[in-house]
Amino acid sequence: MVLHDVVIVGAGPAGLSAALVLGRCRRDVVVIDSGQPRNGRSKQANGFLTRDGTPPADLRRVARSEVERYGVRIFAGEVTTAKRTSDGVFELTTTLGSPSERAASEVRIMRAHKVLLATGMIDLVPQIDGFDTFYGTSVHHCPYCDGWEHKDQRLVAFGKGDRGVGLALALKGWSDRVTACTEGEPPSDKLRIAAKSAGVTIREERVRCLEGDAGRLARVVLSDGSSIDCDGLFFNTGQSQRSNLPKILGCHFKDDGGVKTSERQCTVIPGLYLAGDADKDVQFIVVAAAEGATAAVAINRELQDERCGLQ
Repeated sequence: MVLHDVVIVGAGPAGLSAALVLGRCRRDVVVIDSGQPRNGRSKQANGFLTRDGTPPADLRRVARSEVERYGVRIFAGEVTTAKRTSDGVFELTTTLGSPSERAASEVRIMRAHKVLLATGMIDLVPQIDGFDTFYGTSVHHCPYCDGWEHKDQRLVAFGKGDRGVGLALALKGWSDRVTACTEGEPPSDKLRIAAKSAGVTIREERVRCLEGDAGRLARVVLSDGSSIDCDGLFFNTGQSQRSNLPKILGCHFKDDGGVKTSERQCTVIPGLYLAGDADKDVQFIVVAAAEGATAAVAINRELQDERCGLQ
C-alpha cells in the first residue's frame, strides 16, 4: 500500500494553500475534497488582498489548477474515519466520489506520514421560512465579509438573547439603522443598556418568516404579525465542526469548540496538523490560507528532520 508524505483533508483555502507549499517542496501530497465548501452560497469572497470580490468558486478553481501543476493529486471524497498506528503512520478510510455518487463509490485506505486537517466548520443556520431564498445574497453570517455591501442600509441582527444584541452592536459599524431580533430570549441588562445607548432597537418576538422581492430581502415578519423593513439580515446562531476527525484522532478542544493548536498549527497528536476555520481563530479566507502555509512549512521541516535522523 502506498505511503504518502502528506494527506490533506479539505480543499478550501487552508488545505489548498498547504498543498501548494508542499507541492513546491516536492512532497507526495494527496488532497481529499468533500465538495461542500462553507462559502458555497456566497457570491463573492471579500477581504482577501488582490482577490477582493472574487467569487469563491473562481478562487477554488484557480487554486486547484495551481497546486496540480506541482503533482498534487486531488480526489473527490469524504474521509469517514482515521487512526494513527503504533508505528506513527496515519490510515484514513476514504469514500471516493462526489456527494451524489458516494453511495456506490470506492472505499480506499490512504496511508500517510503526516495529516493536515483543513475540515472547517458548519454554520448552524436558522430554521426560518424563506431563509434559504435570501441566504448568500442579503442574509449572511459575517459582517466583516459582507457588511460593506450593506453599508447604511436597514439591517437586522438575528440571534438568541445576547448573541443577537452583540451582533447588532457590531453591525453599527456599517449602519446606523440596526434592529436586534432575539428570538424570544431577552438579553442581559448590560447589553440592553448598551443597545439603548447605541440606538439599537430590540425585538424579542420570534421570527415567523423572511419576505422579499426578486431574491432580495425586504422584511422580517414576526410572530405577532408585525414586520421589520430591512435590506439585510446577519445571524449568529452558532457553529459546529464539519468533521468528526479531530475528535476521532484525539485532538483537544477549546471552550468555544475550536480545535486546540500550538505553534505552526500542530495538534497534540504527533504528525497531525490543523489549519483553517476548525480552530475557530479569525475565520477569514486569507487567515485560513496563511494557516495552511504555516502548517505546510512545519510539516515539511518535520519530514526533513525525520529523514536526516534529527528526530
